[in-house]
Amino acid sequence: MVELEVFFFPAMAPGHMIPILDMAKLFASRGVHSTIITTPLNAPAFAKGVEKSNDSGFHMSIKIVEFPKVSGLPEDCENADQITSPAMLPLFIRATMMLEEQVEQLLGEYRPNCLVADMFFPWAVDSAAKFDIPTLIFHGTSFFASCANEQVRLHEPFKNLKNESDDFIIPNLPHKVKLCLGQIPPQHHQEKDTVFAKMLIAAKESEMKSNGVIVNSFYELEPDYADHYRNVLNRRAWHIGPLSLCNRTFEEKAQRGKLSTANGDECLKWLDSKSPDSVLYICFGSVSKFPSHQLHEIAMGLEASGQQFIWVVRKSDEKSEDWMPEGFEKRMKGKGLIIRGWAPQVLLLDHETIGGFVTHCGWNSTLEGISAGVPMVTWPSFAEQFYNEKLITDVLRIGVSVGVKKWVILSGHGNIKRDAVESAVRSIMVGDEAEERRKRCKKLKEMARKAVEEGGSSHSDLNALIQGLTLRQI
Repeated sequence: MVELEVFFFPAMAPGHMIPILDMAKLFASRGVHSTIITTPLNAPAFAKGVEKSNDSGFHMSIKIVEFPKVSGLPEDCENADQITSPAMLPLFIRATMMLEEQVEQLLGEYRPNCLVADMFFPWAVDSAAKFDIPTLIFHGTSFFASCANEQVRLHEPFKNLKNESDDFIIPNLPHKVKLCLGQIPPQHHQEKDTVFAKMLIAAKESEMKSNGVIVNSFYELEPDYADHYRNVLNRRAWHIGPLSLCNRTFEEKAQRGKLSTANGDECLKWLDSKSPDSVLYICFGSVSKFPSHQLHEIAMGLEASGQQFIWVVRKSDEKSEDWMPEGFEKRMKGKGLIIRGWAPQVLLLDHETIGGFVTHCGWNSTLEGISAGVPMVTWPSFAEQFYNEKLITDVLRIGVSVGVKKWVILSGHGNIKRDAVESAVRSIMVGDEAEERRKRCKKLKEMARKAVEEGGSSHSDLNALIQGLTLRQI
């Protein structure tokens, strides 16, 4: 039997690094030598998870290989969550393109059996091909979003629309899915010559040249779209998720991602005092940033809803406390808990008292909510998040939209009023419809857990992938 070595090359952003680490752990648990390649500044984000995995008795170890600091980046910006303005994004993308030579040196030195490359490194396919190394692309999103985005790109159903509020139906999908012009990525209808737009075109071309795509999903969640992606779009793909479920112990869940700024034990003690399904969890991911007046509206809407909550407020969101309504924390004592910074999200979502999740619809958060059996209030901002919202609200019917109608990169929306927040929160937490959503969520939770167990759909797809690599059939 050939001993496999797989290199994992994640984009430099928490939403991409976290699932890649989970993926490396998953491959290692099947006896595959797993190596994560990254920059010195980002290496510590993987170190603790790698150390724990190597101590857990896997047959093979995971290691981290660093290449030099990325040149061309603004100082102290080697990760997407450090980008503070849209103007920094093209600088960040151009800098990542400078890694090509360094990655090729590593591939030539180590000669792994496969490179799993993030979609944001479209040049990686050609780099690996120089050494006859197969490349698998990691999108970090759902089958549904990939299918919907491709149909929008191919058919441009929006091309005769004038106003951002004008809506259209995405053609050729198994479900009727409606978006408005303002919700689609601007590279589809404007800004086609930007660095970001050109990178996405290159990413699409590299996907077609690659040996296939790894998807963090499970078949039972979106069977119509797994089939559509493979059979209609003719893409080779393996679903091996939910990747977050490889974290089984308290410690693994608590330490996933960055070091939490919250005391996990104190959070859980607070949750233990609450009733099942009675607490709302609010978190908008690692990149979106909200203006102070929007944070104020969220706070007022939460208070008006009467619901108990845990709210994660990014430190960059709240440079001062001006956003907070006067006396808010005092009035919410015992009813609401604010975490400033990074929270142990998987650990919190898994707690039985969490009954709803206000999310930006990033795919990691979406899938973590589904895996925990928690219905969602959807609040997308950019990337594929509006597609994920439609999967949640229209296809799976496990969520309620707060009403965002415009794609805005990096900066979170500031035009959602407290009444909309209150209405969406109440809708997701109380009432007959809320209970029906929660039942559907619980079923999906069970499906997710069965998918990753031996004989499950994701477990079997990973086996097939590893076997294909071993036999050099991929």
